[in-house]
Amino acid sequence: MRAETISFTGAGGDEIEGYLAQPLDRGPVGGVVVIHHMPGYDEPTKEITRRFAAMGYLALMPNLYWREAPGASPDDAAATARRQGGVPDDRLVGDVGGAAAYLRGLSSSNGKVATIGYCSGGRQSFLAACSLPLDAAVDCYGAFVLNPPPEGSPLSVGPLGHLAPDLHCPLLGLFGAEDQFPSPDEVAALDALLTEHGKAHEFHTYEDAGHAFFATNRTSYRPEAANDGWERIERFFQTHLAG
Repeated sequence: MRAETISFTGAGGDEIEGYLAQPLDRGPVGGVVVIHHMPGYDEPTKEITRRFAAMGYLALMPNLYWREAPGASPDDAAATARRQGGVPDDRLVGDVGGAAAYLRGLSSSNGKVATIGYCSGGRQSFLAACSLPLDAAVDCYGAFVLNPPPEGSPLSVGPLGHLAPDLHCPLLGLFGAEDQFPSPDEVAALDALLTEHGKAHEFHTYEDAGHAFFATNRTSYRPEAANDGWERIERFFQTHLAG
């Protein structure tokens, strides 16, 4: 595989930074836009991006904080983004749409693109799937899809439940039973809402797991849940991103 920093056209025609990983011995293949968590464009999420390339997909992670802090460390960029309330939803859609267009434009692309996001990125993956012509989407414990952030939260975003009728593609959701954001009740409510609108989705909630159970560099890491989650993600993408 080859992994490198690139630039691509995002929302408003802005040139922003991205991290691209791609297999060199396969094609045509599907693409995955990796939406980073609130801590930002960091090494653990770059590792996830490379993992998708190892699976055989084109993978691109946009640096969603590039405008606020070009060239800054992930911690400093994330702190700047928090002070500003996070990434505006319309800009997120434009950046993810630009990343998807970049992937589709690669010579080894089969034209299919999915999104995956973690934490705030899980919410944004759902938002993108309701706003863009994608082929699949994965929401890993995305908070504030239905419920607004609690008082004092650094995120200044609104609920997305009204977009459920616009979901354009199958959605895989992976959640922890001990999570508060989203809580099991919020996950159940989203499940019911998508079912009501006849939207293809598959949700799994893991016992003894809370928020960020995929994060190998945190105490929240739960190997059993994470390993099962990765297997489900791989099967899901095999189904929906095949040429």
